[in-house]
Amino acid sequence: MRHHRNPQLNRNGELIHLLSVEGLPRDIVTHILDTAANFVSVHEREVKKVPLLRGKSVFNLFFENSTRTRTTFEIAAKRLSADVFNLDIARSSTAKGETLLDTIDNLSAMAADIFVVRHSESGAPYLIAQHVAPHVHVVNAGDGRHAHPTQGLLDMFTIRHYKRDFSNLTVAIVGDVLHSRVARSDIHALTTLGCAEVRVVGPRTLVPGDLSHMGVRVCHTLEEGIKDCDVVITLRLQNERMSGALLPSSQEYFKSFGLTEEKLQLAKSDAIVMHPGPINRGVEIASEVVDGPQAVILPQVTFGIAVRMAVMSIVAGNEA
Repeated sequence: MRHHRNPQLNRNGELIHLLSVEGLPRDIVTHILDTAANFVSVHEREVKKVPLLRGKSVFNLFFENSTRTRTTFEIAAKRLSADVFNLDIARSSTAKGETLLDTIDNLSAMAADIFVVRHSESGAPYLIAQHVAPHVHVVNAGDGRHAHPTQGLLDMFTIRHYKRDFSNLTVAIVGDVLHSRVARSDIHALTTLGCAEVRVVGPRTLVPGDLSHMGVRVCHTLEEGIKDCDVVITLRLQNERMSGALLPSSQEYFKSFGLTEEKLQLAKSDAIVMHPGPINRGVEIASEVVDGPQAVILPQVTFGIAVRMAVMSIVAGNEA
């Protein structure tokens, strides 16, 4: 049994699994972003491949629905020349009662090298990482309400691309923070990278009460939250995770917290607008902002491929 304080790192402090941004040293986060910067140009080549994972097998295990994350992980693995296997979980043995770890054991017997896991239960990727053989790596593609580390990292890559330096930035995260694993990953990443001020903005019903210890400023009006911001990250309302009436209606929410062109003028004139997707136009963000000059929502998706290439190439290059 291997005992390390951080299950993501080996004895030499190198990344072997990516389970959460929380607890990652700043130099590792920066190393991932720097590595991703080298991969962005692959997107522009005629042959969009590098041989770093040739002969390796990447298994995408998505126990929850996903379009962008699953597709970008698949593209990233293929660009690294890996063999990629997408499991249809709804039709897999898990649907017949097989346990998660038995499924992992059977796939490991098929010579898996990397598992990319999205799961509705917080902590599922940790459980798998503790269970797999030392040469197998686990990347968390979102677990419950807990974490979505590659989304957090691609958000950091996007901010760094447009704003260069974090030390003078004010970043507002607006919306359904209560149910958002992206918000948690973004907060951990921003504070690790030395962001000057992180604000969390939303109605009291959708902002958890335990955020002050994370070093953020909580705002309950959009006007206060985005005033003079450099970056505005809008989050969708996760109706599928809400129990009970946390909001009067999506129209009411848009009136108070929807990001419109008019409200965006409160932020700095060169502020960028981000969104992890999927977007609900007219609920958390107006169409004219999504399609406007300050939105960098589609570049986020493109950068996501490079960041996921970086993560998989780094973990696969380190031994437990």
